[in-house]
Amino acid sequence: MYTMKRILILFLHFTFYIAMQSHACTNLIVGKAASADGSVIVSYNADSYGMYGNLYRHVGSKHQKGEMRKIYEWDTNKYLGEIPQAPVTYNVVGQMNEHQVSICETTFGGREELVDSTAIIDYGSLIYIGLERSTTAREAIKIMTDLVAKYGYYSEGETFTIADKNEAWVMEMVGKGPGSKGAVWVAVRIPDDCISAHANQSRITRFDMKDKENVMYAKDVVKFAREKGFFTGKKDSDFSFRDAFNPLDFGGIRYCDARAWSFLRKHVDGMDQYLPYIQGQANDLVMPLYFKPNHLLTVQDVKDGMRDHYEGTPLDMQQDLGAGPYNMPYRPSPLSFEVDGKKYYTERPISTQQTGFSFVGQMRSSLPDAVGGVVWWTNDDANMTAYTPIYCSVSAVPECYERIEGVQDELHFSWQSAYWLSNTVSNIVYPYYEKMYPDLKDARQELETAYQQEQQRIDAEAAALLSAGDSEQAKALLTNYSCEAADRMMQRWDQLFKYLVVKHNDMVVKPEENGQFKKTKYGLGANPTRPGYPERYWREVVKQTGDKYLMK
Repeated sequence: MYTMKRILILFLHFTFYIAMQSHACTNLIVGKAASADGSVIVSYNADSYGMYGNLYRHVGSKHQKGEMRKIYEWDTNKYLGEIPQAPVTYNVVGQMNEHQVSICETTFGGREELVDSTAIIDYGSLIYIGLERSTTAREAIKIMTDLVAKYGYYSEGETFTIADKNEAWVMEMVGKGPGSKGAVWVAVRIPDDCISAHANQSRITRFDMKDKENVMYAKDVVKFAREKGFFTGKKDSDFSFRDAFNPLDFGGIRYCDARAWSFLRKHVDGMDQYLPYIQGQANDLVMPLYFKPNHLLTVQDVKDGMRDHYEGTPLDMQQDLGAGPYNMPYRPSPLSFEVDGKKYYTERPISTQQTGFSFVGQMRSSLPDAVGGVVWWTNDDANMTAYTPIYCSVSAVPECYERIEGVQDELHFSWQSAYWLSNTVSNIVYPYYEKMYPDLKDARQELETAYQQEQQRIDAEAAALLSAGDSEQAKALLTNYSCEAADRMMQRWDQLFKYLVVKHNDMVVKPEENGQFKKTKYGLGANPTRPGYPERYWREVVKQTGDKYLMK
């Protein structure tokens, strides 16, 4: 049990730690036997204020001996060095390559002294190099760990989701500190019939060192922890990666593991037993890395999981004054505030306004790779946007998802940018959430339902072309459809923006009938309704002001 003094100390430490992180993300994982369609499903919210979410694209090719690949730190664009290029690299779109390998991450930070500022490979480069060079998840793990062994690991502690059409793995990695090239790491396979999640807190504790089929690890991971004094147990089998390199504290539980719990609780029986843990009240009952769900999950379940704000739990963000008059499940940054010399915190849900892009990966062994891998992609907060399908074999990405320096990037607004259009809509909805969100949700559902209904037809048409030996025509079909789907989203969101402005102009509401704004018999717009604040908010106003505004 944490004492209040201990909670405050840990919270202050974590407040500093979380402020130092440039990414604070969430990953969800579904094994192929735990999904409704036999697909492996993963997801990723890339949460970083100021980050322009663009869809990464690498064109695979053969490379000559002596060619080099430059390494730029993903977070800062700082040049770190270069490494020899691989003889062959594969096509990559977003977080997935043409072989349906997907790699995502969340940063747990861990022990600051283990960051190696002299290394070459940062976590972001490690992801994309792994995607460029691997055909399976297991191969990606080997490539990634070999790279850091040779060139050093530049970043903080990281949890990676590494998956393909058959398997999903969680790998955790930390550096060895300046002057000690390499990294220590552990990778655990998520059982096919299970689901998992991680969110900026190490999740691998003890692992079976004898299970060569489902567990991989650095040979010196326990030895290194002993040398540093991070582990003093008598038996190597008692070693816990998390306890050695990212020990639990109040913030790591409340801000991080709570997000994983909030997804898992929807699909796993008995998750309420972990409420005292995720509320920071006790740490003697820690969540396992994975669970068997009580039903088979769909891609839509994972999309919806990325939109979670702890609704219906004691952490529900719509149940206090911070939600404002219109029950907004968001809080302005930072995650802490001070009143009368006392520090307080706000909840940190999966869905957050700081998301640069969100990804749900669907990998299917029942279809050829070109068709089986689907990158469900969106910019901005997943709750406020629609995921669009991008097949992993596309030869081009939608222009609305590209970063064009000086035209559509983090400092230049463009109506042709999905990032900026999505943020424009989100930012007018946030303060009037209860009033405007239902309209946004309808538009989002309209698009996602249409994409889902179209998927079977597109899959079949492309698979038939591949079966007939016409791979170029199949890829053209999938590219055209992916770009058209994104264009449709842009058109719908432009329409939604204009609709919301007209309907809610000046904090009133224009009446509608049969999907159209009502008019008077003389052809003018009908008088708007003036709802004012909800009654519960007016009660708070009276509570705070007494008789100041009482009509006498």
